Amino acid sequence: MTDLKRTDFYYELPERLIAQTPAEPRDASRLMVVDRAGGGIRHDFFFNIADYVNKGDLLVLNDSKVFPARLLGVRRGGEVGAELLLLEQKGENLWEALVKPGRRLKKGAAVDFGGDLSAEILGSLEGGTRLVRFHFDGDFFEILDKIGNMPTPPYITEKLKDNSRYNTIFARETGSAAAPTAGLHFTERVFSRLAAKGAEIAYITLHVGLGTFRPVKSPNISGHKMHAERFRMSEETARKIRESKARGNRVIAVGTTSCRVLESVSPRFAPRFATTDIFITPGYDFKAVDGLITNFHLPESTLLMLVSAFMGREEALRAYAEAIKEGYGFFSFGDAMMII
Repeated sequence: MTDLKRTDFYYELPERLIAQTPAEPRDASRLMVVDRAGGGIRHDFFFNIADYVNKGDLLVLNDSKVFPARLLGVRRGGEVGAELLLLEQKGENLWEALVKPGRRLKKGAAVDFGGDLSAEILGSLEGGTRLVRFHFDGDFFEILDKIGNMPTPPYITEKLKDNSRYNTIFARETGSAAAPTAGLHFTERVFSRLAAKGAEIAYITLHVGLGTFRPVKSPNISGHKMHAERFRMSEETARKIRESKARGNRVIAVGTTSCRVLESVSPRFAPRFATTDIFITPGYDFKAVDGLITNFHLPESTLLMLVSAFMGREEALRAYAEAIKEGYGFFSFGDAMMII
């Protein structure tokens, strides 16, 4: 890892460019296409993304599904409001969670959420999260569907009218505390056009957890440690990757989560169920990914560092400056970039 500073990945973003609502329809979002070899930039719309893939290219998407992981309740024994953001299941009825207010939700505290759901704080975990045991009657995820809130990031201040818009249309494996946002742009129309072009589709599952929320605090990025996140690669996906590589076709990661999984399993590309804490920064030698579809990410974030590793830091910041100039939407509900 190169010893770059966190501030090397800073850029000024006008607040008006933070997208507050998703594009309608999904594939109407704008698309910046960047040639990472020559640095050329084209402006288009996502519904035309098939124009930039070749016959035999393999697109790898993350099919993890976001659940209503933000719970609002009251601390038992007082009228103090409490908020829990569920990050990862640790066992039967056990979850790792971010809690507010942290100073009042120590070991032994209990929180009531109304109905048949309550939680007990069992202790603190690394990074300031809590281990929580839930008590309930019935199906846990059905209860969350009734009383939970979708965990949209704090920079999205408008209430989401349709919870399904914070999930991809192909989401099927419940477990994420945040959406793999590059996949939000895909529609059946886009998939049909990709199929007509002769592109292939494969899926991995990475449940997005604390790594998405944890900022880089160390001045030098080499001091940052990624939070491990669970992933699964099926035999079918592993086979498709091996065959694509053998043919000399491109493997295009849809999102930084897919990219991290692909690089974590290379070069063997065998089916795996494991965790990854891979931190991809400039100087990294990509072994699996030949193209990347992604959104525009927060300044100084690990996601921007990954993008900078793939296309070059100066080139990435230049593309971001162009996106700002052209009025692209940024972050979760923003527009898309394709780097090929």
